[in-house]
Amino acid sequence: MSKIVIIGAGAMGSAFALPCLDNNHDINIVGTHLENDFIDQLKNNNNLHPGLNTQIPQEINIFKFEKFDELLKSNVELIVLGISSKGIEWVADQLSRIYKDGKIPKLLMLTKGLSIYNNQYELLVDKLERLLSDRGIKKIDISAVGGPCLAAGLANRVHSSVVIANKDIQTAKKIADMLNTNYYHTSHSNDLNGVEVSAAIKNIFSMAVGAAKGLCSKNISDQVREKNYLNTASALIKQSIHEMEIFVEHLKGKKETVKGLAGLGDLYVSSGGGRNAKMGSYIGEGLTFSEAKKTKMEKVTVEGADLAKEIAKKVNKDFDKKKLPLMLGMINSIVDDKKLELDWELFR
Repeated sequence: MSKIVIIGAGAMGSAFALPCLDNNHDINIVGTHLENDFIDQLKNNNNLHPGLNTQIPQEINIFKFEKFDELLKSNVELIVLGISSKGIEWVADQLSRIYKDGKIPKLLMLTKGLSIYNNQYELLVDKLERLLSDRGIKKIDISAVGGPCLAAGLANRVHSSVVIANKDIQTAKKIADMLNTNYYHTSHSNDLNGVEVSAAIKNIFSMAVGAAKGLCSKNISDQVREKNYLNTASALIKQSIHEMEIFVEHLKGKKETVKGLAGLGDLYVSSGGGRNAKMGSYIGEGLTFSEAKKTKMEKVTVEGADLAKEIAKKVNKDFDKKKLPLMLGMINSIVDDKKLELDWELFR
């Protein structure tokens, strides 16, 4: 049995506690400083998590931020980060404050992200390592989870398959073995870059696949389109995988990772529903991004669109349209706020 602390009481962090519990680990969720009221509400409602519509088992310890220091100073083997990408600097501050001697337990990232730093691509795991190093933490061991695993499904113990990635294959295997259950099926990989890049950019391609209904033909009725758009969706998925392989290799990952859980698997789940696919469907119908955002998804975060805006300038600089026609078509339609137009002749 190992002591595991999950930072963040959101949907995925809370759901992730289930396979930890079912492996008989000492599992603790501690909220951020912004989640105190949420945790009070959770406990007052018999641990019914509103983001999961499921009760969190009483055996899982849930604490407010006031217990943060005490928990993390108590012989923790694994710290799981379930905070949003916007909270990375905050968590780096907190961890470096507690582990002043420079020694920190193993970290496992649930959050995905890609940004531009000093005119270079920077994965969220690399950003966290940089922030911790800048704050005096030198021995940093970060793993990440990739693959098609929706929080609500995990919270209900439905069969789910994921990959645990670390640059050291033995560490990846050890963590995967710690978490494996009869419903949470874990594999392991040393291609941390490939897993993390795939997980991030699949959000852009999920929008593209989501646009299939609108893109399949302009000369048929909505009823016919509803029944026959899968031809187009399949073509978009195939092109997505091809371009994801190119992009992953560019960021020093392995292209075979794209055809695994972190790429194809995650793309399948994401493009079948969710916020990115929904935005893509509106764009496919002929709306611009701003029109769709204002009239359909005004208060909804669309991760693929946020990423497109973040990396647009560098992707356009690094790649010719002939190499990434789908990715650049989607990115530029969002950034330039114009209707989506794809050059199908460039597809491979």
